[in-house]
Amino acid sequence: MTDSILSKAATMEIPINSNGDSRTAEDDSLEQDLQQVMVSGPNLNETSIVSGGYGGAAEGIIPTSSIKGPAVRFNPEYFDRRCGNAPKPDIRSKSRGIPPSHSAASRIANQPGHYPAPSMHHSNSNPSMMSEEAARGVAVEKFDSVKKWSINTYKCTKQMFSERFGRGTKTVDMELEAQIDVLRETKMKYERILRLARELTNHFYNMVQTQQALGDTFADLSQKSPELQDEFGYNAETQRLLCKNGETLLGAINFFVSSINTLVNKTMEDTLMTIKMYENARLEFDAYRTDLEELSVGPRDAAAMVRIEIAQQQYQIHKDKYERLHSDVSIKLKFLEENKVKVMHKQLLLFHNAVSAYFAGNQQQLEQTLRQFNVKLKPPGSDKPSWLEEQ
Repeated sequence: MTDSILSKAATMEIPINSNGDSRTAEDDSLEQDLQQVMVSGPNLNETSIVSGGYGGAAEGIIPTSSIKGPAVRFNPEYFDRRCGNAPKPDIRSKSRGIPPSHSAASRIANQPGHYPAPSMHHSNSNPSMMSEEAARGVAVEKFDSVKKWSINTYKCTKQMFSERFGRGTKTVDMELEAQIDVLRETKMKYERILRLARELTNHFYNMVQTQQALGDTFADLSQKSPELQDEFGYNAETQRLLCKNGETLLGAINFFVSSINTLVNKTMEDTLMTIKMYENARLEFDAYRTDLEELSVGPRDAAAMVRIEIAQQQYQIHKDKYERLHSDVSIKLKFLEENKVKVMHKQLLLFHNAVSAYFAGNQQQLEQTLRQFNVKLKPPGSDKPSWLEEQ
């Protein structure tokens, strides 16, 4: 019953005013808007539907708190009238309906808290707009960085191919380039020394392990062969002594390998990384220098002068970078040479004395050599993991 009254109150219109005159289009539009508010308002539970007799002062109020169902109802007739697709209803058919009163319309318009949705929309729109602006700023920044990188890569690639084909000029420091070539050649030779020293360490370690196993076998046979007990005992003692001296020499060789590895793969590699940065800076400097020279011989209009000024700034920036890295490479090459001489002098002397004492059978000199160069031997079994680590 309540639903039928609500649908009738929401859809019926009377296009005739209280004096019997025909209503205008504006009155029609107002009436339709009032109907839409009554049907699809924000909360039907807080509104009332008002009806009354034609021209009467009494009003009938139907509370909607007991209405069950969705708070928003779709009115197809109202939608068609707003879009202009449906024909206008007949005045005589409208005159039979229940007219809405002006007091009911004013009551609906003045009802407090009837339009909470717009304020919520405005309160939520500011954070979303701020997030969109932040995302747009990040995208613009990324685009600018990619653009700068693309321009720089293009100029450097062009300069590199020009140098390869002999059509471009190249900034060269002959003395520094010679030192760089010497360093690269020295690093290759030291890498060969390091590789051979590691192979010697592996082979010598296997030999020491074999001597230890052989000494244990001789000692076991000396206990089980009474007729050859002395002979097996002498050989077992000799192998144990060789194994002990071999472990001492192995410690010296490991120290030698570790020092050479630090020199080659850390000190020299760090210098070569700086050299690589220097070469890249040199290529960029020549690329922007060539760009500035090409612009300087071109036309001198206003746009060209702006481009020349920008090219001059970029040229100065890359020139300062090139000169700074040039100085860094020169200093690192100087310190590397001094460090290389000190390290290799100590390591070569250690290697010579340790090998000579081992093959001469001079155990005291071998131990003294290790003490002289502060080489500490690892105790037997130190390389094995503890029982806690094995769990």
